Amino acid sequence: MTKDNLQVLNALDVAKTQWYHFTAIIIAGMGFFTDAYDLFCISLVTKLLGRIYYHVDGAAKPGTLPPNVSAAVNGVAFCGTLAGQLFFGWLGDKMGRKRVYGMTLMLMVICSVASGLSFGHNAKSVMATLCFFRFWLGFGIGGDYPLSATIMSEYANKKTRGAFIAAVFAMQGFGIMAGGIFAIIISSAFKARFDAPAYEDNPLRSTVSQADFVWRIILMVGALPAALTYYWRMKMPETARYTALVAKNAKQAASDMSKVLQVDLEAEQQKVEQITEKPANAFGLFSREFLRRHGLHLLGTTSTWFLLDIAFYSQNLFQKDIFSAIGWIPPAKTMNAIEEVYRIARAQTLIALCSTVPGYWFTVAFIDKMGRFAIQLMGFFFMTVFMFALAIPYNHWTHKDNRIGFVMMYSLTFFFANFGPNATTFVVPAEIFPARLRSTCHGISAASGKLGAMVGAFGFLYLAQSQDKTKTDAGYPAGIGVKNSLLVLGGINFLGILFTFLVPESKGKSLEEMSRENEDENGEGPGLEQTSSFNNRTVPAY
Repeated sequence: MTKDNLQVLNALDVAKTQWYHFTAIIIAGMGFFTDAYDLFCISLVTKLLGRIYYHVDGAAKPGTLPPNVSAAVNGVAFCGTLAGQLFFGWLGDKMGRKRVYGMTLMLMVICSVASGLSFGHNAKSVMATLCFFRFWLGFGIGGDYPLSATIMSEYANKKTRGAFIAAVFAMQGFGIMAGGIFAIIISSAFKARFDAPAYEDNPLRSTVSQADFVWRIILMVGALPAALTYYWRMKMPETARYTALVAKNAKQAASDMSKVLQVDLEAEQQKVEQITEKPANAFGLFSREFLRRHGLHLLGTTSTWFLLDIAFYSQNLFQKDIFSAIGWIPPAKTMNAIEEVYRIARAQTLIALCSTVPGYWFTVAFIDKMGRFAIQLMGFFFMTVFMFALAIPYNHWTHKDNRIGFVMMYSLTFFFANFGPNATTFVVPAEIFPARLRSTCHGISAASGKLGAMVGAFGFLYLAQSQDKTKTDAGYPAGIGVKNSLLVLGGINFLGILFTFLVPESKGKSLEEMSRENEDENGEGPGLEQTSSFNNRTVPAY
């Protein structure tokens, strides 16, 4: 830490963990809870949408969404998220984190409700309005990524910053779980009230007309947690790093943080001007200087997030297909429509409970002890191992007796995604870039991840189809089969290991140390051994 760092920033860096840290985690985390609920609840109801809107009289199997409709419904929110991450990431650096934070939340609330109210005369128009609102819902969700991460990293202290940012991200696990639990409750209630025969007994009566309410209620409830945190988001002060280093208002930064930290801090306007006028703090995102200082870092954060999300989302969206393949979910024709929602939700909730949620919290517990680099490397390594372990003896896993083994291996892959790169790729971009570009660079990294999610979600929708044309899902061409798809994913995870080496370790360092914001033009700080006037200990320059 440099001696010309601002007192207000030093105070944040060495502050003991206190109540405001936890309120910040809850306020930012509830956004992520909502994000996960909204993004993943669609996979609970896609089979139901197929039965309601694409029923074919006389068909042996229930109706399913055609490939292009399925891809659109599942993936349009990702397109919105990608656009939102870039746009709101950039806006967060231009207008301030807090001002933009409220906008993203309102967008999420309005579009969650609107997507449940999708209307139209025929199947096509209902799907089109659903896709329209899901796109804008995704746009709001996208803004939450860079803003939540940046706000949390700028509020946190040096010692536990990793755990705080990871805790915000870990709320995703609870969001996925809440989606599953709520779908179980709703489908159970409807099943008890409107009993129906299985599809094979009576195709028409197996889907009761009230089933149309089930998917709408599940989608609309996503608005609740976001709406509840809106007031608290608006009361949160702007982060000191934005106010001081970007808006250049030392007085406001000192007064905001004096209230938050409950200590007296002096406004150092002169020092703010000295720091912000240094050439090291003048270069833009597309400058040669940025490329020299942070080019490889940005390549590291974008590539690892891209590779991780290919693997992560291809698994997540196709859980229900894997469950059917190994017999956790019986054949569709043996169930009625609402029963099927119940079974899919139950399987997803079990996976979330056993592997997704624990993985996130392991990261929170160990990230500031092991460091980001070690956790990311370990996560990618084990994901590679388990993918190959699932793929190579794939035929062995499909036998009835080996089902439990398959699910355990599958859960372990997920566990190491979350106790590994899924959490660290979110944490690191919020720590290693300069304050005036932090939100933008996080948005770029996150958007690269969403690009990977699209490859995972759409690409593997087609790839995982059986090689035998007679066994593919309705409307799909033959693919390379699940086994070969898993082999491809194993290879992708291995690439993730290699690209992790581009990402610097930020454990225990201040944000200004990582971004080198206080250096002079020649890249030197004030002497190699830089002493912090705040806590009188010597820290070697980064």
